[in-house]
Amino acid sequence: MTDLGGSAGWEASGETRVSLERLLSVVGVGVVELHSAPAGLGTTVTGVNVLDLLEPVIRPRELLLAVGVDPRSPQAVDVVRRAGESGAAGVVFGPGRPEPAAGALQAAAEEGGTALLFRTAWCTWAHLVGVLRAGLASAGVLPAAGLGGPRLGDLNSLADAVAALVGGAVTIEDTESRVLAHSSTEEDVDEQRRLTILGRRVPPWRVAAMREAGFFQALWAGDDVLHRPARGQDPERLVGAVRAGGEALGSIWVAAVAGRPLAPNASEALRAAVRTAAAHLLHHRTHSSDDRLVEDAARALLEDRGSVEVLAERASLPPREPCAVLAVATGTAEHGDDGPSGLHGLLTLHCAAYGHRTVVVPAGGRILVLLSTLDRDPARAEGQVTRLGESLAKQLSATLGRPVKVGLGDVAPGLARAPESRRSAEVALRALTEAAGSRTVARTADVADTVGILQVVGALRAVALPPQTSVARLRAFDAEHSGSCLVETLRAYLDHFGDVSAASRALGVHSNSLRYRLRRITQVSELDLESPDARLLAQLQLRLSDQGDGAH
Repeated sequence: MTDLGGSAGWEASGETRVSLERLLSVVGVGVVELHSAPAGLGTTVTGVNVLDLLEPVIRPRELLLAVGVDPRSPQAVDVVRRAGESGAAGVVFGPGRPEPAAGALQAAAEEGGTALLFRTAWCTWAHLVGVLRAGLASAGVLPAAGLGGPRLGDLNSLADAVAALVGGAVTIEDTESRVLAHSSTEEDVDEQRRLTILGRRVPPWRVAAMREAGFFQALWAGDDVLHRPARGQDPERLVGAVRAGGEALGSIWVAAVAGRPLAPNASEALRAAVRTAAAHLLHHRTHSSDDRLVEDAARALLEDRGSVEVLAERASLPPREPCAVLAVATGTAEHGDDGPSGLHGLLTLHCAAYGHRTVVVPAGGRILVLLSTLDRDPARAEGQVTRLGESLAKQLSATLGRPVKVGLGDVAPGLARAPESRRSAEVALRALTEAAGSRTVARTADVADTVGILQVVGALRAVALPPQTSVARLRAFDAEHSGSCLVETLRAYLDHFGDVSAASRALGVHSNSLRYRLRRITQVSELDLESPDARLLAQLQLRLSDQGDGAH
């Protein structure tokens, strides 16, 4: 049993009583669902444990996370029965209802008076532990002091301790081969370790090679430490997977240094280390989940979901202070190819230097920045938002090597109107992204013409146009004649206000060639280029097709 109430440094205060009902109201239905509570929702919860099937110790009044136990199996019924006998507050299984074994599971729960819960499919076990822990903390469950060994979650100290035991250099990595910590060993570090530490992750080419060789499958599926002898300049290495309750949390890597072999008992020491490291990695991951709780609360605020007061408290934001939202993305219309996760990290880093309370929230291919504690004077608050937006656009563009654009939301008097600021920021960002030009930062008022045409085009999508318009005939002609580009020519001509020289330069053709194409356009489509109405309709249809609506 990995005891997150004790070994993770959390235990119930002697005077604090946290009911199951209160805990569930804090964590919300997005992470765990209650199936039944035979003893009632007033059941006291004092901690959270992850079930270890090899050491199934169950303590009273704790929630037991049955990681790796199929709720449809006889084993699940046995776990619930033993939880009831031990006085556990409840058992949490993975996603999915236990049909057709629901009857036996429910009967065992009712017999022992144990609540039955299920983790939601979109919440990982590590996140769930963090959410439950945060819920207990908010109700008064305080950290215990005086734990021996490296401070829980201090992975660098843990790496140094393991390095001293095995006689080598140590890195601790997560399941995505990102470096969480490394020992302070510096002498004669091999090139692979140097690249890994500098990049804070194993080089992608190395990860790909190990995945192709089946290494990760062996690491996560096996129970023992893996060993690889020295190969030329590549030193001897050991690696062991760190697990809790059957879930892989990461790995510990050991490399020989300075040409010396590892200690004779290095494998035994690493086996012991991976068992010890489980509590540290769980603490590290669940502590990071506190940030996820803040992010989720901020996202709910921006989407106008839930109580503003409650969400503001969870996000540690003042509910009645002026705020604004910034919408940030790289300057291309194709969202998703610009590394939003990397942009998220850079934004978090840069925003921290400005002294405002900010929460950075990923939202598809863009990032939203909720900026709080602005000046109470509206003009000065707008100036603060503008300066931050301009600085972010400049710094991030230089860092990423491609333009980053920032839509500035209107300043709101409090968090209750943050969704309005978000909408205005997203509208401004879309206008910046869709419009050609070098501008990188704007409010909706700065790009009102582009916003207006986007709204007009959006409204026209529901309009059914006649099937034989001039643009429709041109498009059909181009489709039937390979190499024909009359639609492209018309677009360039209209975009350049009928300036033949400018349009021909944009197309890269001679002016005479453009004039010939224009004659062909009028012949094929019967478009009257002298008619303002015909030109306006043609431009609108071309803009609609630019937005991906081939029906127009």
